[in-house]
Amino acid sequence: MTRQTSFWDRRRAAVKAEQAAEQQAAVAQAEAEHQATLAEKTDEDLLAELDLPDPDTMKSGDDFSAFMARAIPEHLRRRALRKLWVSDPALACLDDLVDYADDYTQASAVTNFTTSYEVGKGLRRHIEDVARKAAASLEAASDTAEAPAIDEDTQPAAPVEIDAPAAVAQADAPAETAIADAAIEEPAALPPRRMAFRFEEHRA
Repeated sequence: MTRQTSFWDRRRAAVKAEQAAEQQAAVAQAEAEHQATLAEKTDEDLLAELDLPDPDTMKSGDDFSAFMARAIPEHLRRRALRKLWVSDPALACLDDLVDYADDYTQASAVTNFTTSYEVGKGLRRHIEDVARKAAASLEAASDTAEAPAIDEDTQPAAPVEIDAPAAVAQADAPAETAIADAAIEEPAALPPRRMAFRFEEHRA
């Protein structure tokens, strides 16, 4: 049997829940303030302050576990992980599709970066070029359909000679067939059969 909780039991549980929520909120606020402070510093300053090497200079066999600490900023941890994947041959199964190895969120860090995107217009120029090419293709197709090519080697069809007696015989054949069909009389339809009932009278 489950014991019913009293008012004071529920009250104590609520107080514990409130205290746990306050502690979590305080930890989250402190973490946010810490991350904001770190965001104001450069990567070189952070590495010097945390006594860590430059992740880009690390190689296979180096200890990358120092970058997994909670106090390490997220972007430095990701830099170390990217270097770890490419430094160890057991992990670096590289091909031409490693699109996650670089950070493409910052256009200034990508060399020879070109795009058809325009601020306030989007990809309008690219769409206009595609529409212009499609209209030109449709116009060329319609011009070709309106002006069919004339083959100079085409000869007019030769007249067909018709044998007059044979044509007359062929024309008269259906009439004779119709007369022959009419001459055959169909048998008269039989009258419909009806059921007949007989009742015998039983005499005493």
